[in-house]
Amino acid sequence: MIWIVCCGCQSQTPTAPASSTATTSAAENSTAAANDEEESATTGKKRKFKPVKLGASSTTSAAEADPVATESVLSAMQPLQVLLGQWNGTPRKGTVDAPQWVWDFQSDRAQPALVFKSEKNALVREGHLTFLPAEQMYQFAWTTPEGDKRLLKGTFTKPVQDVAGDDSKKLQRTYKLTLAEAEPKEGEQWQLAIEQIENNRYVLEIDRRRGKGPYQRIDTINTLREGTSFAISDTDYGEQTCIISQGKGTSTVSYKGKSYYVCCSGCKAAFEEDPERWIAKWEARKQAMKK
Repeated sequence: MIWIVCCGCQSQTPTAPASSTATTSAAENSTAAANDEEESATTGKKRKFKPVKLGASSTTSAAEADPVATESVLSAMQPLQVLLGQWNGTPRKGTVDAPQWVWDFQSDRAQPALVFKSEKNALVREGHLTFLPAEQMYQFAWTTPEGDKRLLKGTFTKPVQDVAGDDSKKLQRTYKLTLAEAEPKEGEQWQLAIEQIENNRYVLEIDRRRGKGPYQRIDTINTLREGTSFAISDTDYGEQTCIISQGKGTSTVSYKGKSYYVCCSGCKAAFEEDPERWIAKWEARKQAMKK
């Protein structure tokens, strides 16, 4: 078992099958699979999982969201929370960009996602990365600078590991997540891989192939974390734990005279939208830890 921390959180790396994918032109059809019923191993009841949506507003209210499904997605996303924060990206060609990763708990409350945004990236301006429990697949909804949409799915091609770095007191997160389109659009198929080299460095690889030919590398973007590290180094942040993601809190929010930590702007927005929901979950979690 591999224990991981997002910016400090702990979880177990999910087991996912070999990569499969779907294009955005068939996004509605591909997400139908994520709505299929899946039997709970603990209750024997059927439940449905909802796919990620790209819209700014959610069609799933906090009351309607299945908490079991939401926790399943969040647990599978824990290995990737090391991505949170501001980065400096150096492409093989083109303009240096400044990508940012933040949480999105609002676009679809049943489908938390890590959102990638970059104003200068020549290939990927925005991406929503989430996990589909019904398919045991990660999904990346990709928006190009031209506004085109691509939907990629996949899994870890290198497992999540926390290994000793130059500073033996700090573990370094490593993994490789590879996602690809299942159905080529106009005979063209794209593949994207995120390879975490260490807590403060990851590589974004973008490949494309035409027809049934081999993938050709379109760009490799070496990315270094900007400023203070959000990287994992401890297993418990105490009261500085993010009330939403359980990562390391970097700023505070307040409700009824009490302050709570959050780790990013996405978690801040989720808290401000429905503070009582997240405070109740936080208190329940603390009580469970005392048992």
